[in-house]
Amino acid sequence: MTNKKQTAVILSGCGVYDGAEIHESVLTLLAIAKQGAEYSLFAPDVEQYHVINHIKGEPTEEKRNVLVEAARIARGDIKPLSEYNAADFDALILPGGFGAAKNLSTVAFDGPKCMVDTETERAVKETHAANKPIGALCIAPAVIAKILGEVTVTIGQDEGTAQAIEAMGANHMTTNHGEVIIDEANKIATTPCYMLDANILQIAEGADNVVKAVLDMV
Repeated sequence: MTNKKQTAVILSGCGVYDGAEIHESVLTLLAIAKQGAEYSLFAPDVEQYHVINHIKGEPTEEKRNVLVEAARIARGDIKPLSEYNAADFDALILPGGFGAAKNLSTVAFDGPKCMVDTETERAVKETHAANKPIGALCIAPAVIAKILGEVTVTIGQDEGTAQAIEAMGANHMTTNHGEVIIDEANKIATTPCYMLDANILQIAEGADNVVKAVLDMV
């Protein structure tokens, strides 16, 4: 058995426009490893909302599975989110990308009235009920806000999304690159990443900082 902190990471596919944001996902995994913890990857075993041609930025007629697509980032080492057990982990982290707002939830389409994937909701609620820390990057904090309600999060500076989060019953704090908002009472740490006009160095800084904040709360 290892004494390293165990972190579960929920991916929402593969690719910024229809899945998990790849830079945010990989740099989160790197941050976890650099800070001496270990990670396990999960994703819902569901069809993703749609498939986007990432060159043209337009939908295609393809159908893809969120778990199968997320396995690309995981190099195949990933489990269905239905197998997640909060008791097995010290913390939970959700990278961003439109997959969080299209596959883990419908926040991209329905704003504060969005629905959340049942397994994602279960994982977050079980982790929170166990008093274990949760981290979220980019748009993923909006999903946390929808699930948990009265929490304090950040998605950066986008007024429309901030208003949607407030309408969900949560509190939004404005932030800049690399900054992390820590809701100590609820053990939630969030950072804006590509919700701002960011470069990959700024994404790495945000991932490092939010992972540190999460692991410090374990």
